[in-house]
Amino acid sequence: MSVKPLRAPAGASKKKTIVGRGRSSGSGKTSGKGHKGQKARSGGGVRPGFEGGQMPIYRRVAARGFSNHPFKVEFVVINVSSLEKVYADGETVSHETLVQKGLVKNSEVRVKILGEGELKKKLEVAVPAVSASAKEKIEKAGGKVISAGTTSDTTE
Repeated sequence: MSVKPLRAPAGASKKKTIVGRGRSSGSGKTSGKGHKGQKARSGGGVRPGFEGGQMPIYRRVAARGFSNHPFKVEFVVINVSSLEKVYADGETVSHETLVQKGLVKNSEVRVKILGEGELKKKLEVAVPAVSASAKEKIEKAGGKVISAGTTSDTTE
């Protein structure tokens, strides 16, 4: 096979337009900046959101309400059905074992166990948060929930 037939499709590669190289180049004299004005000057132009002196939209629209974003606590949720698949009978569920088994990433520190699915294995769960239904299923299977970590959230 030769290299000769390998070509870029038509229109795939364009030559860079070089401005300010004389009138015959098509972008000479004012170099595509028109005549005079703020945008023709060196360093000219307006900042984003500038509307020619008119009160810009981001200042016209009222900033109202409250955002909980800085205080929001996000949990990585794991259902008891996932624990059933991955853990053996009698094992301890903690952040370290969840990372080892690939259910959570090491950077994800807040884990919450939810009660979706069935659990038949006796597990000892030591994670920051466990829902009420998950706690019920874990204890029904013969396991126990140890409150570990920063939060002791037991609501669903």
